[in-house]
Amino acid sequence: MDPSRFDKFADEYYALHAKNIEITGDSPDYFAEYKIRDVYRQVSATGACENLRILDFGSGVGNSVPFFRQYFPSCHLVCADVSVRSLDLARRRFEGLASYVLFTGERLPFRSGAFDIAFSACVFHHIATTEHITLLREIRRVLSEDLGRLFLYEHNPLNPLTLHAVNTCAFDSDAVLIPAWRMRRQLRDAGYSHVSVCYRVFFPRYLKLMRFLELKLPFLPLGAQYCIVGTA
Repeated sequence: MDPSRFDKFADEYYALHAKNIEITGDSPDYFAEYKIRDVYRQVSATGACENLRILDFGSGVGNSVPFFRQYFPSCHLVCADVSVRSLDLARRRFEGLASYVLFTGERLPFRSGAFDIAFSACVFHHIATTEHITLLREIRRVLSEDLGRLFLYEHNPLNPLTLHAVNTCAFDSDAVLIPAWRMRRQLRDAGYSHVSVCYRVFFPRYLKLMRFLELKLPFLPLGAQYCIVGTA
């Protein structure tokens, strides 16, 4: 990862993202919120959601922060990113709502087992494939043993609208989209257990009345994004 590249786009990231997804009819906040709501739904189905220790890996300018506070109000939230400028903007936007920590790209500056949940939203397609398993193992190290879970969201290269959005976005010029089957295998190779894949985001805004069906379609590999969950 080249931090200077992310620093370069940090100030205009939100505007670039908004323009790039105009075709969907939704805002960046919609896509940020659906992920946190999805994590909340999955976590609340299996246990308590109070006082969780959450790591947002590759947090960027902090778009997910207000939604973590909405759905997990008592959580201890740490945002980690390689971009100093992105962290500065996130801190300015959401001062006091999270801790903001610089990640040098090697070892996460946290003790082993420090978090209950790790969250990564469309980060790994910016990272060289050769680094994936090392980073996944490092995230696994900071998750609580046998209880910690990673929720990893990525763009689905099988979806034509996703391909169009990525191919026309300056911020994604280095992106190499990752098929869900490959990302799932990488989590397993990194030592995660109970690894599952669910496809998400099937209907653009003009078909929003159909969105109640989305949770019934997690098996269908045509969603714009997918979520992979692995247990440490």
